[in-house]
Amino acid sequence: MPAVLPVPIEFRLPEGWFPARPDAIDTSDIAFAAVLPAPDSNFTTNITIGGDVLPDAVSLAEVAGESVEGLREVTAVSVVYVREVGTADTPGLTQKLTFTAVVNGIPEDLVQSQVYLVMSDTMDPRRRAVIRLILTTTAATFDEVLGDFQDFIRSVRPDTKTGAA
Repeated sequence: MPAVLPVPIEFRLPEGWFPARPDAIDTSDIAFAAVLPAPDSNFTTNITIGGDVLPDAVSLAEVAGESVEGLREVTAVSVVYVREVGTADTPGLTQKLTFTAVVNGIPEDLVQSQVYLVMSDTMDPRRRAVIRLILTTTAATFDEVLGDFQDFIRSVRPDTKTGAA
């Protein structure tokens, strides 16, 4: 069963991207996934969305660091960069990671662009959530799909139609 985001959001997928079949992904911490149908080599480029309530004492850098450490439990990871983005009212953080993963028995050089956005619950502004947006692709196609991911990020916003956020 897919994870549930702590605050509802809305977004628009870039042209050519499609929702992933829920049975095709590990959904333990993913609320939504999309794929680019033309796989590069052995790997299908994907965007995932997840999120958690952000405790007051935890920074976005700590959340991003936990993501790196989680990957390091299964493979060697290089942090290419970490940058704070956004404003004081709507902070964010982005980081780029590179690593090698075995996909269908073949080692693949992969890149993740991770974006962490803080959103407040409009019903209870003291309740803050961190929304995690992650692009995972091969090193060979990263530059080709980065623009799509940036367009996707720009479309993400709180879903005010639900009345919950």
